[in-house]
Amino acid sequence: MNVIFLGPNGAGKGTQAKLLQEREGLPQVSTGDILRRAMADPDSPLGTTARRFINRGELVPDDVMIEIIEARLREPDTTRGFVLDGFPRTIAQARALDDLLQAAGHAVDAVVYFEARPDTIVRRLSGRRLCRAAGHIYHVEFQPPVVEGRCDIDGSELYQREDDREETVRHRLSVYRRRTEPLVDYYRSRGILETIDAEADVEEVYRALTEILAARTR
Repeated sequence: MNVIFLGPNGAGKGTQAKLLQEREGLPQVSTGDILRRAMADPDSPLGTTARRFINRGELVPDDVMIEIIEARLREPDTTRGFVLDGFPRTIAQARALDDLLQAAGHAVDAVVYFEARPDTIVRRLSGRRLCRAAGHIYHVEFQPPVVEGRCDIDGSELYQREDDREETVRHRLSVYRRRTEPLVDYYRSRGILETIDAEADVEEVYRALTEILAARTR
């Protein structure tokens, strides 16, 4: 089954995609993870390009994202299906994805829209902290470390990513509404869009998600 998760950063798409991968074996294709790995490599041309846009709260250009996705979907673990987390983000990307899948004899089976209020998104993202040694994730409110500012696992310093600062998060939400929300109507018109309340707790969202996907495969 080929599934797309839509919704702003902080809506919980990545958490649910990881759960689907762990429990159902459906691989998560996360553009955010791919870009972060590239950005961590000082010799990566992709990382240099992406960093310039992401640190300003802007979307990475379509041609770069399409190239990333095309390469990832050629990997063997996606042949039986996948969850796209963070792509597409524009109508142009959605049409390019349709072309890629059609050329391989596949299609998008379901699109799940994770709906959450802007203030919820800002609260979730602006409170996030990562450790410098291995990227372990904490939250100042929901998952604080035992020792403030230090990772419980390796003791390294916790820091806030530039793109998690409140002003950047609010700008990203503005960009999202302008460029990505039109995808909701795009996929609704094709009859494959489902909406989930992303403000519920993780297991409740997961139950709703699996019910939706099960209904789509009947």
